[in-house]
Amino acid sequence: MTALSTGTDPAETPVLSRYWDEPESWTLRSYESHNGYAALRSALQQEPDDLIDTIKASGLRGRGGAGFPVGMKWSFIPQTDPADSDSPDPRPHYLVVNADESEPGTCKDIPLMLASPHSLIEGAIIAAYAIRAAHAFIYLRGEVASVLRRLRSAVEEAYTAGYLGFDILGSGFDLELVVHAGAGAYICGEETALLDSLEGRRGQPRLRPPFPAVAGLYASPTVVNNVESIASVPPIIRNGVDWFRSMGTEKSPGFTLYSLSGHVARPGQYEAPLGITLRELLERAGGVRAGHELKFWTPGGSSTPILTAEHLDVPLDYEGVGAAGSMLGTKALQIFDETTCVVRAVLRWTEFYAHESCGKCTPCREGTYWLVQLLARIEAGAGTAADLDTITDVTNSIVGKSFCALGDGAGSPIVSSLEHFRDEYLAHFEGGCPFDPHRSTLYADSESGGDR
Repeated sequence: MTALSTGTDPAETPVLSRYWDEPESWTLRSYESHNGYAALRSALQQEPDDLIDTIKASGLRGRGGAGFPVGMKWSFIPQTDPADSDSPDPRPHYLVVNADESEPGTCKDIPLMLASPHSLIEGAIIAAYAIRAAHAFIYLRGEVASVLRRLRSAVEEAYTAGYLGFDILGSGFDLELVVHAGAGAYICGEETALLDSLEGRRGQPRLRPPFPAVAGLYASPTVVNNVESIASVPPIIRNGVDWFRSMGTEKSPGFTLYSLSGHVARPGQYEAPLGITLRELLERAGGVRAGHELKFWTPGGSSTPILTAEHLDVPLDYEGVGAAGSMLGTKALQIFDETTCVVRAVLRWTEFYAHESCGKCTPCREGTYWLVQLLARIEAGAGTAADLDTITDVTNSIVGKSFCALGDGAGSPIVSSLEHFRDEYLAHFEGGCPFDPHRSTLYADSESGGDR
C-alpha cells in the first residue's frame, strides 16, 4: 500500500504514513501508542485563535488540489463563538472534510483513512475547535465500503474514549462528528457541490460569492478541507511550526503523499517533502517498468496539464510545477511509457469528464460530449487536420467559461497534449493509431448512436 524512505534525515522520515504497516494500525489502541490524541489535549488548552495562527504560521497548504493556505481558510470564518449570547452572528459553524477522492490517478486519502483513520479524526476535532464548530462531517465516497466501515468504527472508538461528544476531555468543548456516504459523483469533489449533496440535493456547484466561509452548509459559515490537509494538523500541533517548515520549500513547506501509478515498477503512495522531483520519486519506485522509458506524465491527476521526460527535475511543489506550465493538484503522478498512445489516453480521460459532467452549464455539458466525438474519430484514423482546429475551438469554449473547474480540468490534457505531441495527432490521419494500426472499432462504436 505504501513505500517509504528509510533515510536517516529527519526530513525524510514519514509522518502520515509512518505506522501504516503496523498490525491493526487503524485501531485507537495503536494510534494512542504513538502519541495519538496528544495534539488534541494540547490544542484544547489553547485559544482557538491561537491555533489558527499556528496553522497559518506553519504555511500548511491544502492537499486537495489548489493548495490554498489552510490557516487562512480557517480565519475566514467569523471569529466569534455562535454559542455566545452577545455574538453578532448566531449561525452555527461547520467543518466539512472532503473525502470524496475521485481524481483519476489519485489514491492517497483512501489508504490514509484505511490505515490511520484516527489521524483524520484527531485533526478534525482540532480544526472544529479552532473554528468554533460544534458539528463536523466527513463526506466519503459511498463505493469504498471498507473505508466507510473502518472510519465509522474509529469514530465510535473516539466517542467511547471521550474524544468526541460532550465536554471533550473536560474542556467544555462539544463536537458531533458524522461520517456521510456520498453516492459517488466526481463533481461532489467540488466543495460547493459537496455541500449541496450533503444537504440532500443533487450535487451541483453553486454560484460564488457567497463563499462557504460566509454561507456554506445550511447557509452557515463552513470550512471545507481535504482529508490529508486535516490529517496534517496534529503533527504540526505536536512538533511545532519550525519542525514543519524544516521540510519542503519556503512557499510550499511540509510533507505530503504522492500517488505513483501506471508504467512504474513499484506503484504506490510515497510520502516525501514538497519539492522532491519525479526523478527522485522514480528512484524510490524502481523506475519506469523494465525495458521502457518515460514518455509523459501527470503531476496532479488527469485534470492537470501533462508533462514530459524534459520535466523530470521539476520541483514537485506548487510553485515549481506551476512554472513548468502545469499544477500540482492532488499529486497523482500517472506515468506513461513510450508504448502509450497519447491520443487514446486523452480520449479516455475526456470520456470520464463527459460522463461526470453534472450538466448544469452548457459549455461543459455540450463541450465535453463533442470533444469525445472528435477525439474518437481522430483516434480511429477517420479524422482530418481540420478536426484539430475544431478541438481547439471547442476546448476554448469550455476552459474558463464553465461554472466550475471541471471544464478547465477536461481541457487541460487536450491543450497540453497538443502542445507536446501534435505530431502524434497528425500521425493518426495516415491510417489510424500508429500504436495499433488494426484497431478501428472505437469510432465505429461511437457512430452507432450510443447514449449521449
